[in-house]
Amino acid sequence: MIPFLDLKSINARYREELIAAASRVIDSGWYIQGAEVDAFEQEFADYCGTQFCIGVASGLDALILTLRAWKELGRLQQGDEIIVPANTYIASILAITENGLKPVLVDPDETTCNLSVDKTAAAITQNTKAILAVHLYGQLAPMPQLMALAKQHNLLVLEDAAQAHGASLNGKKSGNWGHAAGFSFYPGKNLGALGDGGAVTTNDEVLAQTIRALGNYGSHKKYENDYQGVNSRLDEMQAALLRVKLHFLDRDTRHRQKIALAYAAGIDNNRIVQPIAGSATIEGMANHVFHLYVVRTSDRQALQQHLLDAGIQTLIHYPIPPHQQKAYCSWNQQKYPISERIHQQVLSLPISPVQSDTQTQEIINSCNQYGIREKIDS
Repeated sequence: MIPFLDLKSINARYREELIAAASRVIDSGWYIQGAEVDAFEQEFADYCGTQFCIGVASGLDALILTLRAWKELGRLQQGDEIIVPANTYIASILAITENGLKPVLVDPDETTCNLSVDKTAAAITQNTKAILAVHLYGQLAPMPQLMALAKQHNLLVLEDAAQAHGASLNGKKSGNWGHAAGFSFYPGKNLGALGDGGAVTTNDEVLAQTIRALGNYGSHKKYENDYQGVNSRLDEMQAALLRVKLHFLDRDTRHRQKIALAYAAGIDNNRIVQPIAGSATIEGMANHVFHLYVVRTSDRQALQQHLLDAGIQTLIHYPIPPHQQKAYCSWNQQKYPISERIHQQVLSLPISPVQSDTQTQEIINSCNQYGIREKIDS
């Protein structure tokens, strides 16, 4: 069986370095907000090209705390509208509603599955105060155009970069385009911890200080609480492990991109729609780090079963759009046709830094075999 994602093998490559990092934390006797977090925050800020990085407990908390900080600073008010793609993972929307803000769902660009600039512009009202730009599957949203639109309308921009560590455009990385960005270090991410973790990057010092206080019980100084905060901190152990893996992130990204190019060039089946053209090159792939390689097909169940029968595990990201979830039942009658079509058709093929060329070719061959028997039988 070719696994969708073999986390054990991914982390086994750094076993000795990870053990040394964990031992360093254990031996330090300091387990919360210590030297490892300080070092990782600086290293990740440098990697993203930002002035500040604030470690938090998860990617969801990174988004929640950023929006909360903007409220505390008076830049957002209860009920303000936040534009967000309708096909995103539900965490993007949870962060908005958790803060008493109003999500305005916008159908995405059907080719990239990211925000459509035209549809975003059409959704702006006098109540719109921010855009939550999701870099879905690892591909940057159209940030130059979105930032220009935000400047025109005096809007805040928050990047949901949970799937896009290291994605860049014109030399500028994810996390350094908007006014702030939220990252996830969930184990399956391109930069994954060995547990939960997240971070916010920004060039706004006041925002950074506010987020840090909010995630530390609302306190800038011990026992002095300026806000009704929460406990959301990246711990020393995860920070130490992430420092190890950050050194190898670009190398792993290049391997993901190599697999993606092989898929694009090798899969030749008109029943399978690919996310990039077969003529794509590594040089042209900087804006996509392929956290996921997501194809589309009109009969997803049949393709998934065909690949499973061939010993290939696939996953669906995501089967149900947010507006059709029970959690947001008041939206269940709303229609977002592009999002609904995407959610009905997407299927994620295996892609990881430990996937071999032989495995990649086997996946390509199996995709090309899909539908052949049905054609013969008919």
